[in-house]
Amino acid sequence: MKPPPLRNDCFAMPPGVDWTPVDDALAALRSGLATVVGVTDCPVSEAGGRILAEEVAARRAHPPFANSAVDGYGFAHASIPADGVVNLPLAEGRAAAGDPHSGRVPASHAIRILTGARIPEGVDTIVLEEDTTTDGTRISFRTGIRAGANTRPAGEDVGKGARMLGRGRRLRPQDLALLAACGVDAVPVFERLRVAVMSTGDEIAEVGSESGAPGAIFDANRPMLCDLLRRWGFRVVDLGHVPDDRDRIRETLDAGATGADAIFSSGGASAGDEDHVSAILEGEGALSTWRVAIKPGRPLAMALWRDVPVFGLPGNPVAAFVCALIFARPALGVLAGGKWEEPAAYEVPAGFTKRKKPGRREYLRARIDSSGRAVPFGSEGSGRISGLSWSEGLVELEDGALDLAEGDPVRFLPYSGFGI
Repeated sequence: MKPPPLRNDCFAMPPGVDWTPVDDALAALRSGLATVVGVTDCPVSEAGGRILAEEVAARRAHPPFANSAVDGYGFAHASIPADGVVNLPLAEGRAAAGDPHSGRVPASHAIRILTGARIPEGVDTIVLEEDTTTDGTRISFRTGIRAGANTRPAGEDVGKGARMLGRGRRLRPQDLALLAACGVDAVPVFERLRVAVMSTGDEIAEVGSESGAPGAIFDANRPMLCDLLRRWGFRVVDLGHVPDDRDRIRETLDAGATGADAIFSSGGASAGDEDHVSAILEGEGALSTWRVAIKPGRPLAMALWRDVPVFGLPGNPVAAFVCALIFARPALGVLAGGKWEEPAAYEVPAGFTKRKKPGRREYLRARIDSSGRAVPFGSEGSGRISGLSWSEGLVELEDGALDLAEGDPVRFLPYSGFGI
């Protein structure tokens, strides 16, 4: 027998095998997605993180009435001279937030008015308290103030009936403030997407358990993936760990399809002897297996099982994490009724050097140092889970060859841009 030349590169592209570029895989994934969840009404007070199912308009203007922007004195601008010093008698009463002045302020008079107070009839301009003197019956100030100064017109921020937020928007705390201010007490939102999570492999044991095959390793993927999904606002259906048994895997996939809108599996997505997930999905489901030109990652299965989308992630935790961020997060967002979200990215100087071969996209676990440079974890080994915990984001290196020097610009994707 004549062995092949030694390559010593597990990420090398085998001759004769077609590898899908990351952008092509993302485009193919995006083209086949649609919302799979229903719609329900939700009180605004409980709507944080939910996805709007319809456009929402203002039920009333904000502010709903003209009001004062300062503490001061209000008057009609036409009643003051153009030059010199203004002296105006004070009308009885005052206007305060929640305690409006009743009646009309007489011409050539001023009235005490506080921040947020509804502007009384007969007033169109307010002078700052600090710019006046008073003896309790009159006020005095210098001319030069413009008409309408220190007032907030009704609807200055949002007009009644104005479109505020569109379909597919994931609601943030500041959105809830806007909705409440404009009189919206409930909104139509999509039901929370339910995602079932399973991990596979005879070598996997539950954390804290000493059961399993000799040399078993604890299941790191399921806690990580379940928490990712919860942070993204989805309901988690934990299917547990499944050994390398095709009947058990099939039964677990059935359970996921019955109780969830999408399924996450980790492990068994490649083409080895014990990669049963991809074999079952290919034989009995509708499988699109992508050998994606990505590091870490590569084996990524997208399939339908009983008409439910399945994301077959790599078994290596680092690869599973990266593929979940790059592929699963935007896809699940669309399934949940939202928009396809591109990750936030920033160009920063590289705090490292690297020579990279062409043909695959690489994601390095990295953080930003005190000089604002991206510094990668000390080892690129995809088995180093500690690098995930240490890092603050990913440096994305494009598909082509690269000879990177310190200070060269690189693309940094912070984990915060992925919602974590």
